[in-house]
Amino acid sequence: MATMTLRIDDHDSELIKKFAQIHNLSISDFARQAMLGKIEDEYDLKELREAIATDDGTRFSMDEVHDELGL
Repeated sequence: MATMTLRIDDHDSELIKKFAQIHNLSISDFARQAMLGKIEDEYDLKELREAIATDDGTRFSMDEVHDELGL
């Protein structure tokens, strides 16, 4: 397992510690979740932009989707 060091000012440090404590997270768990969440958000945004760029305007009703899936 790798170790990373993060340099932040005292005010941000206290804010992060309090947030993690309120949510019953270690600082490592909070940092890991926040960083991986940011990566996932950027990936999702990239996928959305690609979907919008290739959208041909075709839409299906919920009934059509259910029929197609045999629901």
